[in-house]
Amino acid sequence: MKRLQNVWKDKVAVLSLSIITVTTMAGIFAPFVAPHDPAEVHMELRFASASWEYLLGNDHLGRCVLSRLIYAIRPSMLWVFAALLLSVLIGSIVGVLAGYFRGKTDAFLMRVCDVVLSFPGYVMTLAIIGILGVGFENLIIAFVLMKWAWFARIIRASVMQYAESDYVKFSKAIGASNMGIMIRHIIPVALPDIAVISSSSFGSMILQISGFSFLGLGIQAPEAEWGMMLNEAREVMFSRPEFMLAPGLTIVIVVSAINYLSDTLQVALDPKLMTSAYKQQGVVRASAVKLEGKGVA
Repeated sequence: MKRLQNVWKDKVAVLSLSIITVTTMAGIFAPFVAPHDPAEVHMELRFASASWEYLLGNDHLGRCVLSRLIYAIRPSMLWVFAALLLSVLIGSIVGVLAGYFRGKTDAFLMRVCDVVLSFPGYVMTLAIIGILGVGFENLIIAFVLMKWAWFARIIRASVMQYAESDYVKFSKAIGASNMGIMIRHIIPVALPDIAVISSSSFGSMILQISGFSFLGLGIQAPEAEWGMMLNEAREVMFSRPEFMLAPGLTIVIVVSAINYLSDTLQVALDPKLMTSAYKQQGVVRASAVKLEGKGVA
């Protein structure tokens, strides 16, 4: 908890956390926050400009852009987060087992990961979508099938450095079970690494999901998704660029907030990075003091 207090001292990190929290809450309570039904069609308002009733205007079918933007939080962010949690869960189980037991278990599990990782991620995702069919659910399945191996390898490397610790050896010596050691001693110390890895991957997964939806391989009409909204606004991207600006800026702001918060968490949870950050602050302050001294002289 003391390490996490440093996050609250960073104003940009607090702003990033606020953006993520507000966006998440808006997605969860979308039916109460959105001013209109996102699927309600009004052809007489096709590409209508912003007004008091429709703050961000209307799309090519006269639907409320703001309402669709709010409802799009669910697939673009919340469902992506669910896919991330599932990928991390599978990767954590495989990584902890491989890093703790090593030997044949490690060799077998890592060869499976090597097979999965040997294929280019986007190519395999397209192949899985081609087999399962176009759709957001199939896209999420493809992401989980491709992401877990990457998490497993990184978590394995983190677990291996703790598996040979003295307290783990002492636990084995007094007869503690392997499952008990992993739950009580390995997983708690590996959680900060897992949290940093997960948070750093969240933003990239949002971008990838939006990219596939932009290409028409993700969520399908009439549902709303940020990437699909960008694709729908291409028709008037030069005459009415504001229709691409709304989902585009939303993606940029949310992903930037997630990435900055991830970097702040990494510094807060990693003592080495925290120490180097303090050293840099000390150097900057010392330089400032010297410059002030020269100015006074």
